[in-house]
Amino acid sequence: MNKPQLDFDKNARFDGTSYQDILDIDTKEVPESLRAQEAPYLGSEPVPASHYTSEERFKAEIEKMWMRVWQMACREEEIPNVGDHIVYDNVGKSVIVVRSAPDTISAFYNVCLHRGRKLVTDRGCKNQFRCPFHGFTWNIDGSFKEHPFPWDFQHLSDEELQLPQVKVETWGGFVFINFDQNAKPLMDTIGPLDDHFQRWNQEERYIQVHVAKVVKCNWKALSEAFMESHHTIDTHPQIMPYLACVNSQYDMFSDYITRQISATGVPSPHLDKDKVTEQMVIDSMFGQAGRTASDDKIEVPDGMTARAFGAEVVRQTMAAQDGRDYSEYSDAEMLDAILYNVFPNLSVWGGAAANLIYRWRPNGLDVNSGIMDVYRLAPVPKDGPRPKPATVHWLTDEENWTDAEELAGLADIFEQDMGNLPFVQEGLIASGNNQVQFANYQEMRIRQHHIMIQKYIDDEI
Repeated sequence: MNKPQLDFDKNARFDGTSYQDILDIDTKEVPESLRAQEAPYLGSEPVPASHYTSEERFKAEIEKMWMRVWQMACREEEIPNVGDHIVYDNVGKSVIVVRSAPDTISAFYNVCLHRGRKLVTDRGCKNQFRCPFHGFTWNIDGSFKEHPFPWDFQHLSDEELQLPQVKVETWGGFVFINFDQNAKPLMDTIGPLDDHFQRWNQEERYIQVHVAKVVKCNWKALSEAFMESHHTIDTHPQIMPYLACVNSQYDMFSDYITRQISATGVPSPHLDKDKVTEQMVIDSMFGQAGRTASDDKIEVPDGMTARAFGAEVVRQTMAAQDGRDYSEYSDAEMLDAILYNVFPNLSVWGGAAANLIYRWRPNGLDVNSGIMDVYRLAPVPKDGPRPKPATVHWLTDEENWTDAEELAGLADIFEQDMGNLPFVQEGLIASGNNQVQFANYQEMRIRQHHIMIQKYIDDEI
């Protein structure tokens, strides 16, 4: 039986103050990147719930998509010296990412070519990779060095024992890897992101915070919890006094790059604006988001909006911390949640203030769990040395996100998000109609995520 065709407005938007309206009253000049709007209609069909739960589907994603996409493995600052390396694991694969020369970053399959043991189990600095099992040893450029039994392996040449390479490229201080040696250049994927971030130099930032945890849900459900803002009304009601959630802007700049922007320093349209004072906005914003280091109460001056005042407070606070000049940056760049997604599993926040980075991936080969990494990147002090990057704080199953004190006021928000997700996965498994429905505009980025995964599975990319 055919589904009846409903007559509806495919371009419907929130009927009220838009994000662009908020930009119109910014106290500074707003960059053109924030004025850009690209929101095509992507259809209204449901997605099968089994796409989040099926082992067969998961295997197809691994073979067809994960083995062919660019994925962020680390930051360059995590491997600053020759021999510095990290281990990046995903979907059963393990990669050594190493600075093999002062200006060269290489990536190799993290597998001994003798009996298959992992060569490296953690980050560190080495002048060679020696297998702890039998002593087969490689140079950090992947070339074979030696082993204790050359007389018994005369049938193998040094060329045959070269570590297989993984493709690696960099952008903005991020190191990306790709298992597909024929993959198109990274810039073919992230081009629009590079254009928009010219003003927000990511190379001049360092990892101030890095927290990670295994979450009991499919990696897609995990990522999609951070692709829209309208869950605020039920999941994060405490941030509604300072976050314009339902009138967020959503954009799709290419198949691989999407964006959402939520204005900060203005109340949610769900609230009665006549009952939310400018001081209430400031109290809520600095109390929940931890945007300043001061515990003193901040009073909004007469005749000034909370948004304009809050942006100025952040400008002054950051300038005092890192010695940089933020006087020309717009209120939007100092305050707003500007989330750019790089398909399939990276989110980079834009703006001039310290920004968040999200990374999602499957938890090994488990369809029902995923890994979330949360980074905070802070500007490198203007006249000081580059601070050392924070090491990852892995939360155990028993720990909550609120146990990561370095996340400050954001920890409560992450804990609320993560609290939904195990029940989302249970619901997807229990689905009676095997359907998940998406909004046409506010969940456009989620729909595009599924469209792209399907294109890879269907060999259309």
